[in-house]
Amino acid sequence: MSLHLSFSSPMLPATLKLRRQKLADLIEVPVILWSGGSSSRNFPANVFPFRASSHFLYFAGLPLENAAIRLESGKLTLFLDESSQASALWHGASPTRDEIATKIGADAAYPLSALKDQVLDAATVAVQDSQTRLEQTRLLDRPISNYPSDIDLKLANAIVTLRLTHDDAAIAEIRKAIAVTVKAHQAGMSATPNATVEAEVRAAMEGVIMANGMTCAYGSIVTVHGEVLHNDRYHHPLRSTDLLLADVGAETATGWASDVTRTWATSGKFSPTQRDLYNVVLAAHDACIAAIRSGVEYREIHLLAGHTIAAGLVDLGILRGQPADLVERDAHALFFPHGVGHILGLDVHDMEDLGDLAGYAPSRTRSQRFGLGYLRLDRPLQSGMVVTIEPGFYQVPAILQDSERREKYRDVVNWERLADFSDVRGIRIEDDVLVTESGSEVLTAALPTSVDAIEQWVRS
Repeated sequence: MSLHLSFSSPMLPATLKLRRQKLADLIEVPVILWSGGSSSRNFPANVFPFRASSHFLYFAGLPLENAAIRLESGKLTLFLDESSQASALWHGASPTRDEIATKIGADAAYPLSALKDQVLDAATVAVQDSQTRLEQTRLLDRPISNYPSDIDLKLANAIVTLRLTHDDAAIAEIRKAIAVTVKAHQAGMSATPNATVEAEVRAAMEGVIMANGMTCAYGSIVTVHGEVLHNDRYHHPLRSTDLLLADVGAETATGWASDVTRTWATSGKFSPTQRDLYNVVLAAHDACIAAIRSGVEYREIHLLAGHTIAAGLVDLGILRGQPADLVERDAHALFFPHGVGHILGLDVHDMEDLGDLAGYAPSRTRSQRFGLGYLRLDRPLQSGMVVTIEPGFYQVPAILQDSERREKYRDVVNWERLADFSDVRGIRIEDDVLVTESGSEVLTAALPTSVDAIEQWVRS
């Protein structure tokens, strides 16, 4: 596959040099990171779009396919084969190995076959595609998995330390992704009045992302069935009484992600019940963002969302009791079962290929509580982190029709009152937030969250 270098920044070599020097300060052994290769859809030549390993991208900067880098003492050696004549025939000309090495500030560059002589005592991180994983295992002569141990675990922890907070170059890339994502959501809202099925709105949104030379950072969720948290079907008709939940984010050419959700009325006008529940979610969203600053525990942000939603549902007569007691019993999780967000960077759920190693502070493990079990981030916030804030309200049949839960919470749920809100399947409001020492910056602030503003965007 051909590679175009026009999207690379003149500052890229300096940025990468600083990153690898910081890595050298944290780990003394040599490090080898593979980019990975394409995977076939069916027959070998028909492949899925290639996406380089995020750990490779962090230090190499470019989405090189079938490449590896060796990092030691702040120096980078690139291992990459020259593009073949056959590749040029089908995919066009590619830059040479030396040109690529210059772009990323490599200290040396060799064919991939030379890597076998440079693997002694090297640490690595597992790549997702199976063929490269086998190559990692063969060259390093040990099993390579997403559950690292020994020197690989030391490397993983060092990478987590670096990638948890973002340098200026990373923030600039995330801002680029967000700017396109905002345009995509605006296009989706504008397309809704004339759309007949979800797929038409999805097409309008993803078309903007493609037109700006980016890809989707994850599978788009564009659905009137917002209660299906990761819905991947787009055939449902749009009715005038529906809410449409759109969770769509762009990814830059160098892999940096955005992640944004908005919910709007397909008619351009929220019903009174839809407006009421939307404003409960918005109150939680706003309260969480107001509480963000360096040093604050993200778990407390999540619990604040739960408390605010519980209080709002009490005010609407859906729940009974004191909000603090309801959260302690996890009653809010009947309607808000997931965590309030996650870290964002080169991965939309950053570094989750390492399990909870990045999301959870050392010695912390996932709770078994109904209201905490899906929390993806449980550590103090740090200046330079980018996190999502995405509270929601959902009527999930698998939860609300579960006989054990109905019995457990029968004293605090007013099921008759809940029936008045049957025109709300799911609502989520998600923004990307940069943590600062004194507070936060909502990177996605250009996309409105208020009911009135969203209605205006849909009708405009």
